[in-house]
Amino acid sequence: MGNITLRNVSKVFGAHAVIPSIDLNINDGEFVVFVGPSGCGKSTLLRLIAGLEDVSDGEIVIDGKNATELPPAQRGLSMVFQSYALYPHMSVRSNIGFPLKMANEDKAVIDKKVADAARVLNLTDYLDRKPRQLSGGQRQRVAIGRAIVRQPKAFLFDEPLSNLDAALRVNMRLEISQLHQDLKTTMVYVTHDQVEAMTMADKIVVLNRGRIEQVGSPLDLYHKPDNLFVAGFIGSPRMNFVSGAPATAYQAHTMGIRPEHLVLSKESGTWGGTVGVAEHLGSDTFLHVNVDNIGTMTARVGGDFAVTHGDRVFLTPDAQRVHRFDDKGLAVR
Repeated sequence: MGNITLRNVSKVFGAHAVIPSIDLNINDGEFVVFVGPSGCGKSTLLRLIAGLEDVSDGEIVIDGKNATELPPAQRGLSMVFQSYALYPHMSVRSNIGFPLKMANEDKAVIDKKVADAARVLNLTDYLDRKPRQLSGGQRQRVAIGRAIVRQPKAFLFDEPLSNLDAALRVNMRLEISQLHQDLKTTMVYVTHDQVEAMTMADKIVVLNRGRIEQVGSPLDLYHKPDNLFVAGFIGSPRMNFVSGAPATAYQAHTMGIRPEHLVLSKESGTWGGTVGVAEHLGSDTFLHVNVDNIGTMTARVGGDFAVTHGDRVFLTPDAQRVHRFDDKGLAVR
């Protein structure tokens, strides 16, 4: 079982409340992603769950047991860090089995668990290599293998892909998602990359200045953001926001429309503008249009939409996809 419950959990450093007060429930087997900008408290929150930081107030319950005062080793959790933290003089086999060796497990048990973890992570052919003989993605898999052999109640990932190049990040993202499907174990994952959050999570927790802005599935947050912060953070490219007279026409203080929900035309439409930068990505093109009396808006069109810098175009928002926000930045349903 891997249920984790936070009740009024806070963390204060001096006079600064990094985590003011949080309530959160993580269900057994869920893949939960903490996402938010740098400094929002997501890594601190993960470290509180792991026991690497002491809570200032509140309690952390793991599988019905109050774990607030338990040391990390007694919480039944395994953590994978941004840094691989492998022992360079040890083989892959020894690195993966090291936690079991420190726990005085029988050698036959260690060998079996290491072999099982290596098979799951496609590391069987690399067990006798040293870390320096591995790629970055393979080293991260070794670090994950070291966590797997402990058979934890939950895995905690602290931005594990940040040190990898773009191609490896995509591959490892898929591998971790597949690992979750195979193991059915609770995973709590921290990232500042909302694409990682959207593609990996069962449930996303959006954090801002230590507070939870919204919790929900990726599509919940995409289609029904609770406020301007979530609306602007979730989605790539980010949502366009319009205030003033154009927004009042939609009975809103601020109206939002995603780039993919703008219809483009060269003949007519709601707003006219001039094409600035055009980002051609093959299947899609992102147009940054200088819209009259509004400012720059981003539109997503098909890759074969013929347009160049300086062209005059018209944008029409899909009325069924407009998001409305009041003067406090809260969604108007």
